[in-house]
Amino acid sequence: MSYTALLESFSGIEDNRLISAYLEGNEDAFEVLVGRYQNKLTNYLNTLIHDYDLAVDLSQEAFIRVYQNADRYRGEYQFSTWLYRIATNLAIDEMRRRERKGRFFFHNVLNWFDEGQTYPLPDVRNCPETDLDRTEKLKSLQRAIDSLPKKYRLTFVLREVQELSYEEISRILNISLGTVKSRVHRAKMMLRERLSGVL
Repeated sequence: MSYTALLESFSGIEDNRLISAYLEGNEDAFEVLVGRYQNKLTNYLNTLIHDYDLAVDLSQEAFIRVYQNADRYRGEYQFSTWLYRIATNLAIDEMRRRERKGRFFFHNVLNWFDEGQTYPLPDVRNCPETDLDRTEKLKSLQRAIDSLPKKYRLTFVLREVQELSYEEISRILNISLGTVKSRVHRAKMMLRERLSGVL
């Protein structure tokens, strides 16, 4: 059976049922879970560590941990919550390693700022000044997000980039719902403050 056919044969089946099927010996069920989440998880990790190849590696490591520890999953929360918690911990370890070396940096995320507001460029082809202005704004935004304390960066990216619910973030980071909301709000306030003269 082709991989596409495999995914189609399991479409509509909930993640928890797939984990149960895998624990009962159905390896295909695990492949379907990987297919559902691999790209999203890799993009999420790449957003945090800004290194696509390493994000792919960490995504694979997250799935290896799920594969090896699937029997520990109790189904109290969504599978995605458990998976994102594992991936987030891997990303935090990588960020700590980079911070010790002073090399932490972030993706250019202009369209993630200001609650989904976009900043469309006018049609000014062949205008180097406009390109330079946009590049400078992107760099400013990157520096501003980079300067956020880690706890605010994580909640901001999970909420505004991954568009996870406050409840999911609470479980992924193992903090209260009120703390999640407070950190997201505080991250936005800090970004607005730091970028008030730029954006």
